[in-house]
Amino acid sequence: MIEIPSDLHPDLVPLAFLLGNWAGAGVSDFPGAEQCNFGQEVSFSHDGRDFLEYTSHTWVLDSEGKKVKPLESESGYWRIDKDRKVEVVMVRDQGVIEIWYGELADQKPQIDLVTDAVARTAASGPYSGGKRLYGYVKSDLMWVGEKATPEVELRPYMSAHLKKVVTPEEVEAMAKSLGDLPDDGIAFFK
Repeated sequence: MIEIPSDLHPDLVPLAFLLGNWAGAGVSDFPGAEQCNFGQEVSFSHDGRDFLEYTSHTWVLDSEGKKVKPLESESGYWRIDKDRKVEVVMVRDQGVIEIWYGELADQKPQIDLVTDAVARTAASGPYSGGKRLYGYVKSDLMWVGEKATPEVELRPYMSAHLKKVVTPEEVEAMAKSLGDLPDDGIAFFK
């Protein structure tokens, strides 16, 4: 179920499906890099202004699903206009800054993004652009990323399946919103 916070900027309502904390796992595979399974935590939040704040942390998982080491981190800001055009400004821990443009699909919670501009520090690895697809499917957030370098044509390199994380505070708020329940708990379902 997608909830729309009362203090969400009206322009962001089409992106409300992204809001919250997400966690899950995925796969990473790109020539010249370690092929691995990874864990991921993602957060989309807002403060009432006309953008969503985004953070993502990934880490390599061993064969038992335990954290081995950090993989990638990124943060940024997401906006959408009245024509459902999405723009994202993103900074990665590898020394890359990206501007992404894309579109929210018509009648479904799916966003296609393509890099429009890429800036790299001297310490960053080769990177020339990418594409991403985000989708809200059966209450889960899924995404796939494609990447290109001067040596490697655009190709898939990471994808993940994330589930919404409910914090203890959110559970408490949900319980309070239910009001007074009967002592036996059965009458609630009648």
